[in-house]
Amino acid sequence: MSCLACCCASATCGLCSSVASGISRKSARIAYCGLFGASLVVSWILRETSAPLLEKFSWINTSDSYTKEWYQQQAVLRVSFGNFLFFAIYALIMIGVKDQNDRRDSWHHGGWPVKMVVWFLLVVLMFFVPNVIVSIYGTLAKFGAGAFLLVQVVLLLDATHNWNDSWVEKDERKWYIALLVISVVCYIATYAFSGVLFMWFNPSGHDCGLNVFFIVMTMILAFVFAIVALHPAINGSLLPASVISVYCAYVCYTGLSSEPHDYVCNGLNRSKAVTASTLTLGMLTTVLSVLYSALRAGSSTTFLSPPSSPRAGGKEALLEDPEDGKKSGEAEARPVSYSYSFFHIIFALASMYAAMLLSGWTDSSESASLIDVGWTSVWVKICTGWVTAALYIWTLIAPHILPDREFY
Repeated sequence: MSCLACCCASATCGLCSSVASGISRKSARIAYCGLFGASLVVSWILRETSAPLLEKFSWINTSDSYTKEWYQQQAVLRVSFGNFLFFAIYALIMIGVKDQNDRRDSWHHGGWPVKMVVWFLLVVLMFFVPNVIVSIYGTLAKFGAGAFLLVQVVLLLDATHNWNDSWVEKDERKWYIALLVISVVCYIATYAFSGVLFMWFNPSGHDCGLNVFFIVMTMILAFVFAIVALHPAINGSLLPASVISVYCAYVCYTGLSSEPHDYVCNGLNRSKAVTASTLTLGMLTTVLSVLYSALRAGSSTTFLSPPSSPRAGGKEALLEDPEDGKKSGEAEARPVSYSYSFFHIIFALASMYAAMLLSGWTDSSESASLIDVGWTSVWVKICTGWVTAALYIWTLIAPHILPDREFY
């Protein structure tokens, strides 16, 4: 029986090693996305189940005033801290990798059994660090989460401009008509959705001036986008303006929906069911955002690529790693196609964002027991929408203000 168990364990380890090796050869980027997804699942599970266990840890339970919500935040922050350290350490290690002959290139693509063990040990180790360190990380995570949202904004701006340019380059009437139709539909959706927000977050009989300000500002910004983009001196396009308008309207909605559930101007009247759906949507959005951000890191047309990367590979499949096809005996120093260091920074910042989403942005109020609820979350999201607007307008006017600079 002992021999059989030993054989089964050996076979299992061999299978895991084989799978990890296969993943690394196919696409390291997808494997890192899977590891990040695993951290989200672990955070979610521990948030709901680990509070009774954490109460028994004397180095964590240092006060009788700690609530269940506080222990839930601790579980989320500690898993996020370990995940952040894993990717941050890798980002430091990968600084300066410019070609595939660098030994660190193999560290980025291979060694997955070791990576998984290191990641697991870092997460477990974080449950033995003092509360004050976790508290400092929680404060820094708010800024890191904001930085991750800004990265998403830059990628969105890059994607919309590339989409518009690719259709304009076809120089066919049907593509121009398609651009116009999509732009009109996006603008109709923006203002229609804004009208719905008025009904949800400006109930009659209550003074909801702040909510009205947020919604009206979103509508004004959408109008300004179109005016600036279509100005003869700018010679812009309506498609990016309309897509950014829809995004700003969505950000406004997520910000307003994060208002405390007992706030009279929050017409959604948040309940446990709404909270669960918000968690699911938030986690799905986070996973998709990080996946897209990570895969875009391999595109030679974005700011994530190092100056030494080849520019001819802009149309390569995002799910494939060009480095995977290199020959072991190849002596030529081929440049890497994306910045490994920045790639890991994205995941480190995303770990902070996920922690804030699951911990209610470490809000100490009663809303901390809910998912992504609280005034901190409201203002972070609303400000993200305003920063998106400022960055988009800057991309339109910057070439005219600084004509001697290149912005692509």
